[in-house]
Amino acid sequence: MTDFEERLASSLARNLPDFSAFVSLKRLSGGASQETYRVEIEAKDGPRTLAVRRAAISVGGTGQGPGVAGEAELFRIARAAGVPEPEIFHVFSEDEGLGEGFVMEWLEGETVGGRILRARELDEVRPRLAFQCGEVLARIHGIDPVAAKLDEHLATVSTRDYVTEVWERYQSFDTAMPMIDYTARWLLDHLPEEAPPRLVHNDFRNGNVMVSPEGIVAVLDWELAHLGDPIRDLGWICTNSWRFGRSELRVGGFGHLEDLLDGYESVSGIRVEPEHVHFWEVFGSYWWAATSLAMATFWRAGADKTVERPAIARRSSECQVDCANLIIPGPVQLVEAETPASSVDMPRVDELLTSVRDFLREDARGTLEGRNAFLALVASNSLDIVQRELSLGPAHLRGEGERLRAIFESDEALEALRRRLCAGLRDGSIRLDRAGLAEHLRTTAANQLAIDQPKYSGLAMAITEGCQ
Repeated sequence: MTDFEERLASSLARNLPDFSAFVSLKRLSGGASQETYRVEIEAKDGPRTLAVRRAAISVGGTGQGPGVAGEAELFRIARAAGVPEPEIFHVFSEDEGLGEGFVMEWLEGETVGGRILRARELDEVRPRLAFQCGEVLARIHGIDPVAAKLDEHLATVSTRDYVTEVWERYQSFDTAMPMIDYTARWLLDHLPEEAPPRLVHNDFRNGNVMVSPEGIVAVLDWELAHLGDPIRDLGWICTNSWRFGRSELRVGGFGHLEDLLDGYESVSGIRVEPEHVHFWEVFGSYWWAATSLAMATFWRAGADKTVERPAIARRSSECQVDCANLIIPGPVQLVEAETPASSVDMPRVDELLTSVRDFLREDARGTLEGRNAFLALVASNSLDIVQRELSLGPAHLRGEGERLRAIFESDEALEALRRRLCAGLRDGSIRLDRAGLAEHLRTTAANQLAIDQPKYSGLAMAITEGCQ
């Protein structure tokens, strides 16, 4: 056994009364901050499966969420309030040498968002999931933060501060994305009335709930929890990014808003206004548009040089179009593709890109396994973006420049005009209803998305004037 397995087996022997023998350990997933393992043991009454959640790096004391021990406590508190959750058996202590983590009950169910929408075994329960999500969220939000002593461990975040924090973080990237600045201004102009802060899961979405044919089995990943406006959770599960292509079903791609609100009211007695959900739905796309740009910052700084990081950053345009669809709907004119400029004809630059893309996607990928196979696919998709940039980019940039020169009555270069627009939106000198501004932002966002990810459902919605 590895050192980690030996230490884990020792911990289980001391802390699980029915433990008999350690059998196996398998890592299931992992990201920048969390690891999840499936653990097989022999118990006194037979074979048993457990789950271990562990921090890949120490996250305690950072101010960015409750920390791993705090997350375990949130599982316990939510479970006691009737939220479907696994039982927590043991939280690692510092002297065990296992890092920050905990052992919990193993539950069976589907957690991959796209599979939840497609799995045939979930066909019967899927129409009821939106109502169940409302019930579960009402139980979470009904937890008294003071009685549960959550106010001693979780940050309290006002809505205004949340919008501003995201805006400031985006501005630190030093990139001009006027649609993000416009959305920040819109959000600050439409702040809902502040209410007493409640427990906010802050990542409640399709993909963070475990589903079985009986319904919701567990709410996962409490690592971003805080105290604030609970309707943030209802808006986040409605955000288009988590509908996985089924944009017509507003709640997670599987249900309707009315069902979500009905479920919430059935437990809480509170009827949430759709406009309140709409605000947080806009915020969700705004948050993800800004947050995805951080991936390019990590890559440029050398913190993570994988091919995946810059590809994720390009997905900011998906969320920017979602923002446009929600707050400035209207007609969109997409540019026509042009033949890419190339120094020679045999072969052209686009043909070279095609040959490399096809090699990665069809040849190299088949010889690789696991994450490397996935990264080969990501790399080939990035080359698709480059090809679309070559054919659509020139006309897209010409149109953007023409619209900005008309707005400002200036012949400045495109980048200077972009930054001028961002600066004016940030300092308030440019009104959101300025003539030509909404049309410009919407058209620019849609044409950028046509380059970055033309199959994203938000582009189809933009073409049909942003109806959701």
